[in-house]
Amino acid sequence: MKKLVLGAALALAGGAAQAADDVTLQLKWVTQAQFAGYYVAADKGFYEEEDLNVTIKPGGPDIAPEQVIAGGGADVIVTWMAAGLAARERGVPLVNIAQPFKKGAMQLTCLKESGIATPDDFPGHTLGVWFFGNEYPFFAWMAKLGVPTEGGDDGVEVLKQAFNVDALLQKQADCISVMTYNEYGQVLDAGITEDELVTFNYLEEGVGMMEDGLYVLEENLSDEAFKDKMARFVRASMKGWKYAEEHPEEAAQIVVDNDDTGAQTLAHQTYMMTEVAKLTAETDGELAPEDYEQTVATLLSAVSPENPAITKEPEGTAWTHEITDAALK
Repeated sequence: MKKLVLGAALALAGGAAQAADDVTLQLKWVTQAQFAGYYVAADKGFYEEEDLNVTIKPGGPDIAPEQVIAGGGADVIVTWMAAGLAARERGVPLVNIAQPFKKGAMQLTCLKESGIATPDDFPGHTLGVWFFGNEYPFFAWMAKLGVPTEGGDDGVEVLKQAFNVDALLQKQADCISVMTYNEYGQVLDAGITEDELVTFNYLEEGVGMMEDGLYVLEENLSDEAFKDKMARFVRASMKGWKYAEEHPEEAAQIVVDNDDTGAQTLAHQTYMMTEVAKLTAETDGELAPEDYEQTVATLLSAVSPENPAITKEPEGTAWTHEITDAALK
């Protein structure tokens, strides 16, 4: 009996010594290679090496990461800067602590047969647009072009697009929103060739905005223990991203293995990972201030009563290098 009690006591002591810090990460979308770095970091033990126990929560069409973290359901979220800044102005004080995606992948892809060759051809056509915070770059672009978004011969008809490519395939829209690493590949998989498409990249059109970044609540950054935990989280996550860049097929398999829905295929996730690697390859996770400034300028250029992302320059600390400085030292 004494041996059993002693063994249990030792086991408890050992467990206490090895207790890891819990971190809950809320993703912007469903399990896919867009988030491969986090799944790889968990699978390869990078979080464990940093003494972290990370729970990764997939997103979806009915899940807003900004609302999840505001309600206490996550410690850190993945979201686009437009959505993060919009939430900040509306009372959810989000702070960007790292920027794993250096480049943006959002595009507008059009059927060449529609007669659209340049942005000057948009008026009189129907354009598919994602909402839930993804619409801000589009409205900024239309504002820059001086194109009304209420329809008519001089404007464009905005179709609130589902998160798929059906609107283009069924010719409900002349152009649709796509990501380079996802829906664009789906269009090609449907049998439409690149020669039949005209594609406009938001960054190249001068209305690019920062996409997948890591955000926390500002109030938590006054807690030294929380900052230390986030530094370890960012360090392990970026290690996961760099591993995923170098091993895209393995990373894709890890993503598929973590998809509880069974909806993801290895072929598509491998394609996705190859494209996502182009977005993460040129950064160590530190936000470039000029990219932040471009995003703010783009958002402010599209202020309207119908589609306000932000209405003024963000106040307070909208981003910080404090976490990446600690993580990358």
